[in-house]
Amino acid sequence: MKNSNLTWVGSDQTFVDEIDVTTVQSITVGRFGGNSESGSYKNEDGCLVWVNEAENWEFTMVLDGHKTAQSVELVINQFIKNEYEIKRVLSESARIALKKLDHLILDIFQDPVFMESCRKTTGETACLIVVRKEKYLWWFSVGDCILHLFHPELIALGERQLVQRSFYEWVGEVNTFELPVPCYSTGKKEMRKGLNQIFMTTDGLTECPGVSFEEATEVQKVMSGMGLDEGVKFLLDEIKRNHVRDSTTIIAWSVEIEETASLPSDL
Repeated sequence: MKNSNLTWVGSDQTFVDEIDVTTVQSITVGRFGGNSESGSYKNEDGCLVWVNEAENWEFTMVLDGHKTAQSVELVINQFIKNEYEIKRVLSESARIALKKLDHLILDIFQDPVFMESCRKTTGETACLIVVRKEKYLWWFSVGDCILHLFHPELIALGERQLVQRSFYEWVGEVNTFELPVPCYSTGKKEMRKGLNQIFMTTDGLTECPGVSFEEATEVQKVMSGMGLDEGVKFLLDEIKRNHVRDSTTIIAWSVEIEETASLPSDL
């Protein structure tokens, strides 16, 4: 039986000088800890992947820590602690589940015990959560991780990137959720009929010298021209070849949607 979950913190296995591409059911996960010759010696990324094909959903998370990986481990453990409740919500229809998820994820981050643990940790992390339920994509983002959605109809209109880098937001020692008004971004997107490709990454991919992967168009060209595993490996090979220092974690998968999506009334 194929694995239906993956949990990883960069401090456990750094992947410095090493590219790893693995699959969790239909999802491809790529990890690279940067080049030691460029100064990389640790990995403060992390990820969490849960898949339930029977209930038609995927729950994914990428994290990009700062200073240490302690905050990454703290956030992942907090979600594992709430795994039963998250999966219970996702077992419902998209109409109900994604509305409940808005409140549930906020509650998880604002849990007083968790927030107290954040105050005691060293360093902080960006965190991007992406859920696909039926034909809908849902996301919750703190910080500067990136989400793209590739589909021919959207590409024709110049739409590829759903979540851009948002700076000075974190969870951990410095904590967005300690503010009088917590700052984060969240959204929902109806996916189009046909093949939709979901791509999320930490910012090592976009900060590499000598490549232009900060442009969603360049990432899409690679991913559209290859299979998922091959595309993710190509991107990681390219940043390794161009001496990237920062670590990069990529999660990508494709979903075939059979239902017709919304169209303007004059068509």
